[in-house]
Amino acid sequence: MKKFNLSILIMLVTYNLNAQTKTIGKLIVNDPGFTNLIDLNSKIEVLGEGFVWAEGPVWISENKCLLFSDVPKNTIYKWKEGEEISVFLSPSGYTGNKAYSKEPGSNGLSISNDGYLLACEHGDRRISKMPLNIKGGKVTIADKWEGKRFNSPNDLIQAESGIIYFTDPPYGLPNYVNDTSREIDLFGVYSVDKSGKVKVVVKDLERPNGVAISQDQKYLYVAQSEPKNPVIMKYPILKSGGLGKGVLFFNTAELMKSDLPGLPDGLKVDIHGNVFSTGPGGVLVISPLGKLLGRIETGVPTANVAWGEDGSTLFITAQHYLCKIKTKTMGYDIKKASF
Repeated sequence: MKKFNLSILIMLVTYNLNAQTKTIGKLIVNDPGFTNLIDLNSKIEVLGEGFVWAEGPVWISENKCLLFSDVPKNTIYKWKEGEEISVFLSPSGYTGNKAYSKEPGSNGLSISNDGYLLACEHGDRRISKMPLNIKGGKVTIADKWEGKRFNSPNDLIQAESGIIYFTDPPYGLPNYVNDTSREIDLFGVYSVDKSGKVKVVVKDLERPNGVAISQDQKYLYVAQSEPKNPVIMKYPILKSGGLGKGVLFFNTAELMKSDLPGLPDGLKVDIHGNVFSTGPGGVLVISPLGKLLGRIETGVPTANVAWGEDGSTLFITAQHYLCKIKTKTMGYDIKKASF
């Protein structure tokens, strides 16, 4: 009798532990090459939910944790295996005393080449840098171009050369494109070098959003969240740090015809040059030649991705979810950083 009860107890404990692992979505194969990158038995595991708009995930290698933004909440959160999700920094992107906009907080996050946290701040309209232990506070890397304040820096990445590339759409402004506090007419892609000099490197995109650099440091990818032109562009990076003429890398318009939620947003590259970009339906997995291999379909508008853990885990911020999925590839851009 005791042996029977113990068996039942073990079964119940196992059941309860398994029940705590929530999964969402599904995997969609468009090309056999997709299965070389993701096992079709892999699940999209929910790590946390209840956020307003989760964004900007970045892995902190030495501390084995993930930081990510909730832009409307003006907060950066921390996730670590076995711990409750906690507040890492608040306010994260707007330090004013008055109400500002629906999306005042930090958005894109990244780790600098020297191990500091880089952040795009909507409300304070700047690119900032700070030590991960928070001591010493933030330093403004850039907040103006030609003496004019940015709109709301959105996403960023630092090249091995030290140049930071970032986008500046209107999403964090109180009245978006019609906001009277706008000082720059265009929604540009910018670079800022180690001396702090800011240059506009792309002028002709309506809604530039996510940015990523190819694994060989030769190209900059820019995702555009414009419903009429929902594309990912590819620009050669010149020796000067400027960009050459852009070419279309991938157009998501056909996917949008299927009423899949979301637009091109954040993106990352793996060690083989495949692009993992958020877009209609979730995360699009695209070959280096611009061919859609498959989709990690979350079922909700999906904002951004980041490589983490041993380099093969893809973390996903999808609307009110924080998720992860195990892959068969590796991210190349995980930089060493610790608190």
